[in-house]
Amino acid sequence: MASTSPEPSTAAAAGGETDGSVQIRRLEAADHEKGFVSLLSQLSSCPDLTASEFAACFADLAALGDDHVILVAEDAAVAAAERRILATGCLFVERKFLRGGGKVGHVEDVVVDAAARGRGLGLRVVRRLVEIAKEAGCYKVILDCTPELRAYYAKCGFVEKGVQMAGSCF
Repeated sequence: MASTSPEPSTAAAAGGETDGSVQIRRLEAADHEKGFVSLLSQLSSCPDLTASEFAACFADLAALGDDHVILVAEDAAVAAAERRILATGCLFVERKFLRGGGKVGHVEDVVVDAAARGRGLGLRVVRRLVEIAKEAGCYKVILDCTPELRAYYAKCGFVEKGVQMAGSCF
């Protein structure tokens, strides 16, 4: 399987968009070689995965279909062999009993490569994830962030609501 969706991997068909230099598209199995895991390590602890470990994780997530969408931003202005993942974000769709079996979208793991920040890539990825959540019928989208990122996510259309708490799993 080439992407996290059964759709073809062209930008338009895969729910992607291109602005001429950067393509926003769904994660593909080949993105392991384009620095996807090392990009995630700029967000949080993310040990390197072997190609086979990445492929197994990719297959597990791809099996969730449109309930787990990972988007990436790729520099399309360089030769295919030189392309790197510049940004990523994930949408997890939670099915609820509330609101007659409604759905809630959770935006997670948004990160832009340090060298590519300031180009609006994170904003584009987050906005596309929100569009996908709407298309999936989600009645709301939740995003957790650190206090210093409140203003950034406000630019993405999010408003502060409630208090988030977390516990550790051992």
